[in-house]
Amino acid sequence: MTYDHIHPVSKGGETTFENLCLACRSCNEFKSDAVESIDPLSGETIQLFNPRKQKWADHFGWSADGTRLEGINAIGRTTIVKLRINNPIILIARKRWVISGWHPPLD
Repeated sequence: MTYDHIHPVSKGGETTFENLCLACRSCNEFKSDAVESIDPLSGETIQLFNPRKQKWADHFGWSADGTRLEGINAIGRTTIVKLRINNPIILIARKRWVISGWHPPLD
C-alpha cells in the first residue's frame, strides 16, 4: 500500500489527513494526478471515487466469484477503469484470496 493524495498536490491538494488515503501502488500509479475520467458506459466525464467523502458500497460491489470489482454507477465504473482495478495480476491474486477465504471483504 502507498499513500494517495485524493486531490493531487499538482492540482492544489494538500498533504493533510483529510486528503490522504491508502491505495494499492498499481492503482495509485494508474490514477496519477487524475480526479476525473470518462465513464465507459455513458462517455461522460465523471469524478473519481473519493473514499473520504463517499461510501464504498454506494459505488462498488463484488462479482459472484469475488474476484472482480464491479461499478454499480458511473463513479464506480469510471474509477475501476481509470485505476485498472481489475487488471490481470490482481485478478489472479484475488482468486487465490477467495480460495483461502480472505476475500471478498465482508463490508
